[in-house]
Amino acid sequence: MRPLSGPASRTDLVADSIRNAILAGELRPGETLVERRLSELLGVSKTPVREALIGMAHTGLVTVVPNKGITVRKLSLEDVRKVYEVRRLLEPWAAKMTTTAGSPDVVHRAQDALNEAAGLLSAGDNHALSMANRRFHRSLYSGCGNGLVINQLDDLQDLTALGVVNLLWDRWPTWREEFVEHAEILAAVNDGNADEAERLVSEHVQQSLTNLESAEKAES
Repeated sequence: MRPLSGPASRTDLVADSIRNAILAGELRPGETLVERRLSELLGVSKTPVREALIGMAHTGLVTVVPNKGITVRKLSLEDVRKVYEVRRLLEPWAAKMTTTAGSPDVVHRAQDALNEAAGLLSAGDNHALSMANRRFHRSLYSGCGNGLVINQLDDLQDLTALGVVNLLWDRWPTWREEFVEHAEILAAVNDGNADEAERLVSEHVQQSLTNLESAEKAES
C-alpha cells in the first residue's frame, strides 16, 4: 500500500486503497486491520481509516470480531454461494439493459479488461486476473441505468473477487473456461443482442454456482 496523494483525508480514498489491497492479496482473509499501521502506510490520520473500515464492514468485505477488532473477511463456501445467488438475479438483467443502451464505451472497457485477462492467464497472478475479470463484469452492468443495482453488484463483485481466488479457484481452476465465456458474452453485447447477453451471463454465473454446490457436497 502506498501513501495517498491529493485530498488524503477523504474517507472514500482511504476505503478504495484498503479495498484494493484486500482484493490484490496484500491484506489476507482473517488478517487483523490495525488502524495505526494502516494510517502510517497511507500517510493519513486514524480517523479516516476508522471511518473507512466501519463503512467497509457494512459492505461485507471486512468483519468486526469481538476482542480482536476488524479483520479481512474470511468467506466460506456458503458465503460465496449466496453472493452468486444474488448475482444470478441481478447481473443478467443489468447486462441486458446495458446492451440495450448500446454504449460503445462499454464494449471498449470490456474489451480492454478481456485483453488484460488474456495476458494474465498463464502468468500465475490470480489476484490480478480476478481484478481484470471484475473490471470486465463491471463494464457490462454499469450501463444498466439503475444506480441501486450497480452499487449492489459492486459490493458483490468485491466479495466474488475475494472468494474466487481463496476458495473457488483452489478447487476448480476455471479461469480459462471463464475467459472463453467472457468472450462469448462480449460478442453478444457488441452485436447488440440483449437477450443473448442476458442468457450467457445467467449461464456464466450459474456455472460457478454449480461448482460451489459440488464443493459444499464434497465437504459435507
